[in-house]
Amino acid sequence: MRYGTVLQDMAFADSGLERAAELRGDPAAVARLLSDPRARVLPLWRGKPLFAPDAAGLGWVEAGHRALRDAGQPPILLGISDDCPRFALDLSGWTPEGPLPEAGFLDPSEQVHPDLPEGHVFAELRARMGLLSAREAELAATARAVIGWHATHRFCAACGAASDPVQAGWQRRCPSCGVSHFPRTDPVVIMLVTRANKTLLGRSPGWPAGMYSCLAGFMEPGETLEAAVRREVREETGVAVGAVRYVASQPWPFPASLMLGCQGLAETEAITLDPVELEDALWVSRERLAAIFAGADPQIRPPRRGAIAGALLRHWLADGLG
Repeated sequence: MRYGTVLQDMAFADSGLERAAELRGDPAAVARLLSDPRARVLPLWRGKPLFAPDAAGLGWVEAGHRALRDAGQPPILLGISDDCPRFALDLSGWTPEGPLPEAGFLDPSEQVHPDLPEGHVFAELRARMGLLSAREAELAATARAVIGWHATHRFCAACGAASDPVQAGWQRRCPSCGVSHFPRTDPVVIMLVTRANKTLLGRSPGWPAGMYSCLAGFMEPGETLEAAVRREVREETGVAVGAVRYVASQPWPFPASLMLGCQGLAETEAITLDPVELEDALWVSRERLAAIFAGADPQIRPPRRGAIAGALLRHWLADGLG
């Protein structure tokens, strides 16, 4: 199976966005882009992008829109799309009416800002990622990840002083010791582990009922991709993996990971769960996986549209990752 075919089934895949990185260090150039009549800003509230009504995509607004006055930081330059400058702005300082959403795997609530266009809502990106075009998905993922990084890295890791956003939002610089800090991306291996006609699925504690997925885990310092796949599978299920090959990657802005999709060939089948990491794990045949994708399995629901796990499983089911 060709790499590009797997990418077609994933949200946040490379859409060819012109990120205009060469302009980030030129405040005058960034100001010109922001003042361009074609410039648009994507507001986010607590990591939730603004969405337009009727599944019309992201809720872009003009740079001078009055709702943006609630922002506590300058806008972040995302890039230039179809000759239109695109920015993101964090509106988490705004407090909506009514109860605030509770923390959970996926927040189903939607927030309505009184100054934003009618029908526009702040909503969970994970729930709507499959509805976005490739370009809008890349813009939304970039916006969510960079804004989330600013929210958790406001102080210098070297001396503890408050740092300032610079480089159009792509750096933070400490005014006290002069150290520059950059947005981080955490590499995560996610594995399609197969043995003959079966693949290994697991579920973490706290996941929604019926949700199973490929095993995944963060890479450790000094570790190769292949070693991380073998370690994570062994630690979580006791299954030994031999040959490992890379398949595809996916940015995953929850909060800021890069999912490194791999296929691993299992050498053993016996499962010994790590109950801290997994609530359950099981081998699933191709025939059962077909029923899962059809929504006909009583235990496991279909994979979420747009996630790399579903793409890996779908292409294995079609024998493209045999």
